[in-house]
Amino acid sequence: MTIPEVSVDQLATHIDAGGTVIDVREPAEFEQARVPSARLVALATVPANVDAFRGNGTTYVICRSGGRSMQACEFVAAQGADVVNVAGGTLAWIASGRDVETGPA
Repeated sequence: MTIPEVSVDQLATHIDAGGTVIDVREPAEFEQARVPSARLVALATVPANVDAFRGNGTTYVICRSGGRSMQACEFVAAQGADVVNVAGGTLAWIASGRDVETGPA
């Protein structure tokens, strides 16, 4: 199964349009810096939280650099969720100069 990917530039457009973003990093990483509006579903908890990836339209999945989010996408896509991986992850988001949120979710 091929998982589609978007750049952080494309992600920003989808967020502006109301897109859902799920971050699959660990809680400590999520608190350090995250894409605004992202919700945390740590990778280890993805199998128990597949419904979090289902909703109105596509869910954009992000991690630090794209590897863990791709794993999550592959798993939840096999369960029928409409997901897209964010290429470059949070590091690419930060490198693009965009705002981040910090602290507890």
